[in-house]
Amino acid sequence: MAQGDGAAGGFEAPAREAMEFDMVVVGAGPAGLASAIRLKQLRPDLAVVVLEKGAEVGSHVLSGVVVDPAGLDALLPDWRTHDDRPLTVEVSDDRFYVLGPAGGLRLPNALMPKLMSNHGNFVGSLANVARYLGRRAEALGVDIYPGFAAVEVLYGSRGEVVGVASGDMGVGRDGAVTDGYTRGMELRAKYVLVAEGARGSLAKTLIRRFALDAGRDPQKYGIGLKELWEVPAETHRAGLVQHSFGWPLGNRTGGGSFMYGMEDNLVSVGFVVHLNYENPTLSPFDEFQRFKTHPMMADTLKGGRRIAYGARAITEGGWQSVPKLSFPGGALVGCAAGFVNVPRIKGSHNAILSGMMAAEHAVEALDAGRANDELGSYEAAWRSSAIGTDLRRVRNVKPLWSRFGTMPGVALGGLDMWCQQLFGGSPFGTLSHGKPDHATLKRLDEVKPIAYPKPDGVLSFDKLSSVYLSGTNHEENQPAHLVLADPSLPIARNLPLYGEPARLYCPAGVYEVVYGDEAKKSEPRFQINAGNCVHCKTCDIKDPSQNITWIPPEGGGGPNYPNM
Repeated sequence: MAQGDGAAGGFEAPAREAMEFDMVVVGAGPAGLASAIRLKQLRPDLAVVVLEKGAEVGSHVLSGVVVDPAGLDALLPDWRTHDDRPLTVEVSDDRFYVLGPAGGLRLPNALMPKLMSNHGNFVGSLANVARYLGRRAEALGVDIYPGFAAVEVLYGSRGEVVGVASGDMGVGRDGAVTDGYTRGMELRAKYVLVAEGARGSLAKTLIRRFALDAGRDPQKYGIGLKELWEVPAETHRAGLVQHSFGWPLGNRTGGGSFMYGMEDNLVSVGFVVHLNYENPTLSPFDEFQRFKTHPMMADTLKGGRRIAYGARAITEGGWQSVPKLSFPGGALVGCAAGFVNVPRIKGSHNAILSGMMAAEHAVEALDAGRANDELGSYEAAWRSSAIGTDLRRVRNVKPLWSRFGTMPGVALGGLDMWCQQLFGGSPFGTLSHGKPDHATLKRLDEVKPIAYPKPDGVLSFDKLSSVYLSGTNHEENQPAHLVLADPSLPIARNLPLYGEPARLYCPAGVYEVVYGDEAKKSEPRFQINAGNCVHCKTCDIKDPSQNITWIPPEGGGGPNYPNM
């Protein structure tokens, strides 16, 4: 019996049906779909399947996005000639600002290291890039199963990975089966490529089981929040790429912001907060809402209409934090491995390149008659590849920012990148990231509480109206997908020490502390509104007690991002 089989609410679950493939890919983002496409390009006869927990390809994909086309060019050299190409707006104006409360200072482009230039890149929607890659994959014969969440890794007799299992459908909140019950499937393969994105549940399990992070720095994360606006034609500038840092964040809180001019009078505006922040009263969502009231943003957004919202975690550890990529029976690709270049705010090119690389090494193994062993050549190759070059030259930017604060850290990071560009090395060597993000919060009595203004409904909004725009939907009668190891800790520990920061770091209003009747001396209780969850996984990362585990809900649930 595979792990996870057994009783559900007293019901003995039947054995799963099994399907055999040459390759199983978990996740239909850019990395997973690039893997699938490259596998079929090299070996058209291979049976390749991609599992996607979202209701459709692209529905859970969210990014800024300014795309470095290097990955797409390598994977599909003809993509620019297609009528349905996902990226049509090339960067025409590249700006970088330091913000104060009322204005901003533009940094001259000449001061920026060459690698920070966005000219030649494209502004668009990463969700639409994924949809395009999905169409190209299916044209090559790849089977894509949207609405199927991979919830379990299957192991063989030697402990090797032999496949994954999708989740059961139609299980009630109490664990009992309903009339709509359908048993999950086992998808077995010679190799499994895990491309779940940042902080994926299977990747987390595999990293722990095979100690893939041994000898590495802890992975670092940010939370990225984004809105899509339709603005008046007179304030819209297609191809404008504007990045900024500073206000409203303090010097000890890392993060930054962006505004990109897309096609059809659309503007992508977003905000990133590094999750090693210290003040437990900080709310990334409210910092984002406050940011949009800055004159440099408000002048573009006023008179516009907010049409979409989303949030997700971003890997930020880079070179020092990438875990071992290969394990017996498979490999990690894309953001599951942590290939985001933080100062460039880009990862999709590396995600595609890593998917291609993993596919190429898997095909070599299959051609040699191997199966379910370790793809050690993939692990050995990445640091000397274009991915490694991209990450190595920015490896100290995030540690310098964390160590010295925003202004000195950004200046030192710029110096470090110039040294890499001019001399091929860094005066700092390779710096460590230090603590994991969950260990950086100070106690309430050590900080000044942050007070946020009420949303005005014009430029700033509340969480619930924002979640509505994300298209988030979950089957209400299903087991909780946000699991507390100890249900007492939020009130007994997190509330007195930190004010229970989950109610603030969550960008979707999932967590609340509900106070009872004071006259009756009712105790406060911790409430989880799981139906609001946009699958950003910030709670799994930032909870100071490491008490919350995010697991995939029933397949097809979660956000439904359009053009994000």
